[in-house]
Amino acid sequence: MSGEGARHEDGAEELLRRALLDASDAAAVSLAIGDLPLSEVVTVIFHGRRDLGTIQTYVARGRHGAGTTVSARELMRVPCDLDLGDAADREQAQELYLQQATALREALVGADTVLDVWREPLGDVAGGTITIERSVELDVPLPAHRVLPVALVAPERQLVVAPVCGARTLAEGRPPLGIACAQQDLARIYPLPDDPVRCLEEFLDAAAGHARELAERLAHQEASVARFLELSGEEPPLH
Repeated sequence: MSGEGARHEDGAEELLRRALLDASDAAAVSLAIGDLPLSEVVTVIFHGRRDLGTIQTYVARGRHGAGTTVSARELMRVPCDLDLGDAADREQAQELYLQQATALREALVGADTVLDVWREPLGDVAGGTITIERSVELDVPLPAHRVLPVALVAPERQLVVAPVCGARTLAEGRPPLGIACAQQDLARIYPLPDDPVRCLEEFLDAAAGHARELAERLAHQEASVARFLELSGEEPPLH
């Protein structure tokens, strides 16, 4: 597991452990979202603790209802947290929760639907078989936070396509979403409504340019070392 993944698991384990130690100061609410074209079913878990000062949002694969145990490695942190601080009473808090949870639900449904639209163009442009990776961890780093534990993978291109989001509270409305295209050392984020074919062609052009630059840099370094070794039997001139 990567260092980031290990930190995520440690943090989630600590959160769950502390919740068990003092359940009176902690609460968790789950929201299942089904009929998603790629993710199928996910569960949003809102977890709040007095000492954390936030109501943190997690997403897990599958359906998890009340009383279900969810391990830390199944939780994906999504930095779009509930904010009920403006509620004057319980009734207003319920209204704010409904508004914000609905906004997140719509965002997740939209992100999954758009990613499904990308599946066919990705196969046409990248070639080869496209796989659906339903997992919390990915082998390729992304330039923004993931919003769903799902991604499209083009193995022949070592290309990952996944929905991402910006960090902000749900009191500000639906979180800003995008589609990230990433290889091991290159990543781009495209607006959700953009044409997938145009985005993929632009990314692959950028990847080809990046590969050429890398090859030229390596060739230059090799030439530099070769010239230096030619001087190994001579005293280099000093000016």
